[in-house]
Amino acid sequence: MPRSYPGALALTRRILRALIVLNLVMGFLILALLVASLVAPDLVMDALGVRRGGGEGSLILGMRLIMVLGIAAVPLTHLVLRRLLNVVDTVREGDPFVAENAVRLRAIAWAVLGLELMHLAVGAVAAAASSAAQPLDIGWSFTFTRGVAVLLLFVLARVFEHGTAMREDLEGTV
Repeated sequence: MPRSYPGALALTRRILRALIVLNLVMGFLILALLVASLVAPDLVMDALGVRRGGGEGSLILGMRLIMVLGIAAVPLTHLVLRRLLNVVDTVREGDPFVAENAVRLRAIAWAVLGLELMHLAVGAVAAAASSAAQPLDIGWSFTFTRGVAVLLLFVLARVFEHGTAMREDLEGTV
């Protein structure tokens, strides 16, 4: 019989709840930065290291667009974290193979796919807004790992769906 680790579930719940709050705080801070960049553009852009001298218009526009994408990522991240917290709660209750978890995992997969597309958009914006004189270095990189994670989530959702159906069939025959 597999070992049970209730402490790990409790810790996971606390971490997820903290990440939910942190995600909302970060979204608010990015929104505040965007608003500040519109209200006091010179002050904010100087603080962000934008050098004046012509040609910074596309860089500033790119930075603002990245801020908008960051704000748009908040609801998707919130969806991922809340659904994952719900899955953890079903594990804690002792019955994770329920139809709702398959739906939750599929929603998480779609949200993570959306986040990955936003990540690609951020890289494209940064590349388009950069110039030799003023590069927009955001530490962006491409990796296949996130794409594989999306596929894994879709497969896992299907596994949960199938496992739930098998259990319901078994319970119906007993």
